[in-house]
Order: sequence, then structure tokens, then C-alpha cells
Amino acid sequence: MSATTHDIHIRKLAVKAGARTLLRLDELHIGAGERVAIVGHNGAGKSTLLRVLGGLAVPTEGSVSVLGRPLQEPVSDAALRAWLHMVSRLSARENVLIGALGRLSGWRSWSRLYPATLVAEADEALAVVGLEGLGDTRTDRLSGGERQKLSIARLRLQRPRLILADEPTANLDPAAAADACRWLCSIAGGATLITVVHQPALLPLLADHVIGLRDGALEFDLPIAQVDAERLQALYASSLSPMPTDRCSTPNPCPTPALTACLPTLQRSTP
Repeated sequence: MSATTHDIHIRKLAVKAGARTLLRLDELHIGAGERVAIVGHNGAGKSTLLRVLGGLAVPTEGSVSVLGRPLQEPVSDAALRAWLHMVSRLSARENVLIGALGRLSGWRSWSRLYPATLVAEADEALAVVGLEGLGDTRTDRLSGGERQKLSIARLRLQRPRLILADEPTANLDPAAAADACRWLCSIAGGATLITVVHQPALLPLLADHVIGLRDGALEFDLPIAQVDAERLQALYASSLSPMPTDRCSTPNPCPTPALTACLPTLQRSTP
């Protein structure tokens, strides 16, 4: 497969903290538009891998290329604040609209005066994730689960090429978690979606490909159809951490199988 069909290339990667190796991957490629779930026990290297792909951690050895761009140093603190955080004093609607700043130019971008079409798009995004009627509510008055939904709504206006999500359903009850997976899948569209997953029942909703990590190394990289309960049990078998139990039954998968929980979107596609 040619390099242009991949969004992510990893070669001879090592991430170390002192004498401890947190992650070591000989080679890993993720194709453009893939839905990938990362699974493994606590300390397996899942979040470390996501941090490397998001430019938040620098490899000790090897090379990483994301969206055709080599990652050789972490993103700046200013960029990190802009990408990761909701602005608590702003309304839910304006936090969603911030996702569209990359599509504006000139005085509109720095004055935050949004066209009526974008405001309508933001309200539609809020309705999609179940926050209809909360557009004028200050973000610091929303619950943790509502802020996670707000992060997903913002993605709809960002139109990213790559989405990195670390446990995007962590603060949600089982029914809301399944809904959030559907929303994330739908909003991702043709973007590459990489998610750290701790609930095996959610895998069919979020992924068409699964990466299993154990003790910082790649255990398997397989299509979702080849990742059954036996394989997952084997992945967790050598860890002191038990295999996660499913807290919800698996609903019908998204038509396309696949915030505080969402890491930075590295590059936005054109509108």
C-alpha cells in the first residue's frame, strides 16, 4: 500500500521514562479513514501511544509521521490549551463555535462574530448529542458527561481529518455511552478515528480495526471480526488488571463501523 493511503506511520518507536520503557513498536501503519480501537491492560501503553500521535509526547527513539507530517517535538502549551480545553465562562454554543475558527478569516476569527449559518450549525450539533436547549448555558454549569458530549459536538464544526479519543465514554452511563459512540462515529465521517476503549462491548460501535497492547508492545493488530472474547481474555491474562467487564449490551453497530476526552485534532480538512 502506498504511503499516501496512510495517515499514520510508526517505525522503530520507543518511549521511555528513565530506565523504564513505556512503549515499543517496531512498525505500525493506520490507513486514512480507518476506525481503530486501542485495547489493553492498565499500563499497557494505550494512552502513551495516543499522546505520541497527538504530539504531546516525544519518542525516545524511532520516527512518527501523522497526516504526512513528522512529529519531532511536542505541541506548544498555547496550542494545547486551544485544542484541549473548553472555556468554562463561555456558553455551550460558543464552545462549539470555537471549533469553526479555523474556517473563518480576518476580523471574524479574532472577534468571534460568527455567521448565522455557523450558529445554526452549532445548534444542530448540540441537538445531535442531546444538548438541545442548553446552548446559552455556561459550560461550567454542565455536568462532566454533558461536557464530554459538548466535545463531540465541537468536532462536528472542526471537520478534522484525525480524531484521537482517550476513553470518550468514561463519564457516561451505559445507554449514554452507546449513544456517544454513535455520535462520534457519525461526526467522524471520513476522518481517521483512533479511540482508547475499556469496554469491549463498545468495540463494534467504534472500530473496524483493533490494536492490542501488552506491556508496552504490540500484541495484535487485527480486523474487528477477528477479535473475539477469547483473544481479549488472552490479552489481559498476563496482567494483574482483570479484563474489563461489559457494562452495557452491544447495540446495533454504526452503519460505518467504526473529549475533555478528545485529544487534539492535528489538522482540519477543508470545508
